[in-house]
Amino acid sequence: METLLDIRSGWTPVHEGESGDRILRSDDGRRYAKLAQGARAGELAGERERLVWLAGKGIACPEPVAWHENGNGACLIMSAIPGVPAVTLSGPDLMKAWRSMSEHLAAVHALPADDCPFGKHLSTMFARAADVVARGAVNRDFLPDEDKAMPGRDLLNRVEAELPLRLAQEAASLVVCHGDPCLPNFMVDPATLRCTGLIDLGRVGVADRYSDLALMLANAGESWSNEEEAKEAFDILFSTLEIEAPDRERLAFYLRLDPLTWG
Repeated sequence: METLLDIRSGWTPVHEGESGDRILRSDDGRRYAKLAQGARAGELAGERERLVWLAGKGIACPEPVAWHENGNGACLIMSAIPGVPAVTLSGPDLMKAWRSMSEHLAAVHALPADDCPFGKHLSTMFARAADVVARGAVNRDFLPDEDKAMPGRDLLNRVEAELPLRLAQEAASLVVCHGDPCLPNFMVDPATLRCTGLIDLGRVGVADRYSDLALMLANAGESWSNEEEAKEAFDILFSTLEIEAPDRERLAFYLRLDPLTWG
């Protein structure tokens, strides 16, 4: 991988993501590099295409700076978004940042869906889940405790039983989605507690807005100290996106589907 990026010349390893990609930061802090191997190189190319498409659309996100690929894999160099990941904030600070984070997600959802060349439709994601289950590749760490012992086929059947209803709902609620709006993917200014932008946009695509909302709410759930705070965050998110009658069963459906799509 070093042939894609000379880590001796101004780059510092930051971490390895859950996907296995390597993340490095330039010594001046202005750029990040993501390196991927094997099938992940193709997915990284998809992330680059999405960043190119998002450029100039008013969404605060990284801009692609350079792209390298060879037989070893691929390397995407992109501009850095200032701030710290929202996942590092305390519960009280996250609550202060929450409305701004919701506004950034709302800005993505407000992009014209008809102009987006990328899809993350339910039919596609269910097919991906079926493949993951068939390969026995379900990542049990992504499942809630009550589902960890459930066979993959049973997990999939539970989702499949709701497909007709959810497909009909999706058709009436298609927007451009982030695809993985979890706390690590929101950057926040630690001084002002305002969201500065979104990162990890490799799953951007047209989908049911509830697929984004379910992940954002669930990932933040452990940050709240009581039910009142959880309700406040819930209300802020839905009011910011101007959704008057939140559908909790629809949220639960996407939480059951998403863990099956990552194997």
